[in-house]
Amino acid sequence: MLWYKAWLETRWRFLIGLAVLMCSAAGVVFTYPSVLKLMALVPSLDVGGEIGRRIREAAELAREYRGYVWSQGFGKNLAQMTTLFAVLLGTGGLFSQSGAAVFTLSMPASRNRLFGVRAAAGLGELLVLAVVPSLLIPMLSPAIGETYGVGTALVHSACLFVAGAAFFSLAFLLSTVFSDVWRPLLIALGIAIVLALGEQVFREMSRYSMFGLMSGETYFRSGSVPWWGLLAGTAMSAAMLYAAAVNFARRDF
Repeated sequence: MLWYKAWLETRWRFLIGLAVLMCSAAGVVFTYPSVLKLMALVPSLDVGGEIGRRIREAAELAREYRGYVWSQGFGKNLAQMTTLFAVLLGTGGLFSQSGAAVFTLSMPASRNRLFGVRAAAGLGELLVLAVVPSLLIPMLSPAIGETYGVGTALVHSACLFVAGAAFFSLAFLLSTVFSDVWRPLLIALGIAIVLALGEQVFREMSRYSMFGLMSGETYFRSGSVPWWGLLAGTAMSAAMLYAAAVNFARRDF
């Protein structure tokens, strides 16, 4: 019953997120042939400064299919959309002052169990959002005459999930502090935007940032799985979920 209620609370956010992420992954694959045709124009571009450097870097990455998938997919589209839907999955539900939330709290189950089921359901949905679109890339790549490793896709999906879980846990924690849906949502998204802007300013530190972990930049550039980043992200999520559980147990609804 509790699992079913958790599903009902989040199903549309999850299903819409899954559809958007799958379309985004498919778009990355099927736009690659058109991008290759534009590569002939790049040598004629003579743009100086930071903008020129980034254009040349993007062009070099796009010359190889794996580089294009990473830069446009895992580094941008999938990372951004996963962050958005992680925050959406982490807000609302048990923590709002809606009638459904009050009804759920009146059920014969401890608050710890209610909290655990809601958190586990949200993280399970987030895992699907991270894995399924990632695996869609190697599945669709042969349609354009390219290949992409399933193992590579799984490593990137793990990075997406662990970093996305941190934003999910942040929204979850904020939802135990505020009684409405909008403040946790806007604050969590605001923090994500600030982190993304900081990564653009301090470019040399990007691979060690949360979005650097989410994109799997270390794995892309060196082939090494970012175990320490994954461990740190998991620890951050666990700490925020623990704080959220404490807040939820003490909160007077």
